[in-house]
Amino acid sequence: MTAITDIPEVPRAARRPQTGNPVLHWLRTNLFSSIPNAIISLVLLAVLAKGLFSFVQWGITNAVWLTPANDSSACRAVRGLGACWAIIPEKYRFILFGTYPFDEQWRPALSVLLFIALYYLSTRRAWWRRELIYFWIGALVLISVLMWGGVLGLSFVSQDRWGGLPVTLILATFGLAFGFPLGILVALGRRSKLPAIRSLCVLYVELIRGVPLVSLLFMASVMFPLFMPGGFNIDKLLRAQIAIILFAGAYLAEVVRGGLQAVPRGQYEAADALGLSYWRKNRLIILPQAIRHVIPPLVNTFIAFFKDTSLVLIIGIFDLLTTAKTAIIDPAWQQFSVEVYIFVAAIYFAFCFAMSRYSRSLEAHTVSR
Repeated sequence: MTAITDIPEVPRAARRPQTGNPVLHWLRTNLFSSIPNAIISLVLLAVLAKGLFSFVQWGITNAVWLTPANDSSACRAVRGLGACWAIIPEKYRFILFGTYPFDEQWRPALSVLLFIALYYLSTRRAWWRRELIYFWIGALVLISVLMWGGVLGLSFVSQDRWGGLPVTLILATFGLAFGFPLGILVALGRRSKLPAIRSLCVLYVELIRGVPLVSLLFMASVMFPLFMPGGFNIDKLLRAQIAIILFAGAYLAEVVRGGLQAVPRGQYEAADALGLSYWRKNRLIILPQAIRHVIPPLVNTFIAFFKDTSLVLIIGIFDLLTTAKTAIIDPAWQQFSVEVYIFVAAIYFAFCFAMSRYSRSLEAHTVSR
């Protein structure tokens, strides 16, 4: 046994209760704990303060917020000194909704609000019931009616006129909604004891992950119609959606497979001892634990695919980033592309940050259970 005298004595500084201002204590501990740390902290704070001051001066103090209709002379007068935020109210409808008929743009705007409402309700645990599936189905049908029209007195709008934020949300939502179940099936297939199924799943994952998404979109747009019967054509947006689903399924399959490998072997044996079938064992015991292990990489993959929807530009689909690029073709506003890209970046950041925050709360909830 260790003698009592052998127990190391706790330093007096550690035993002394902390007093004084907690902010000063945090600064002293984290930023100014030593002379080198203090020097580095001061240099970084000076650079940060200089950058923040320059941005406030450019983006707020000297900025132009409003101008007469399609008149950019005031912006050109302060070019290089202040931001031209007037381009946002001038071009925001084209950035958000593309070439959708101007008088009908309330329809894609309402569709975006429905998507946001679906996302919000899906994050509420009180709504995790069967009724949520029916709500999703009903809302997606309503979004289809709003976007296409042709019924209920709404004029028909072809998909060639769609663009902006609704297209980005459609591609991301359906891509992840169908890619995630596909990824689960492929992950289970890669761990199957049947050689044929396992080989097919391995071939699918390695083939899809071995090429960039750009090449898949190009093949879906150009090569896929060549294999279709004469007179049969699939819409360009649907072809891009299929390519994104296949791409998402391959990457999500590897994430889920990592979670399956993290589940202890005893859980499989316990499920077999209970006499559960293969599908009930995975649905009730294995998959919930596996997905709980990989919540951070899953959300990281979701965020990456949400941003990768901008690659549909190469096949002529006007997503949010493409409509932003097209909006600044106007010679009167061509010099103020930075402000437009900041506006679009803020939209992407809002959606991605919301996903990140929700994943943290979901992870904390699953850990506490």
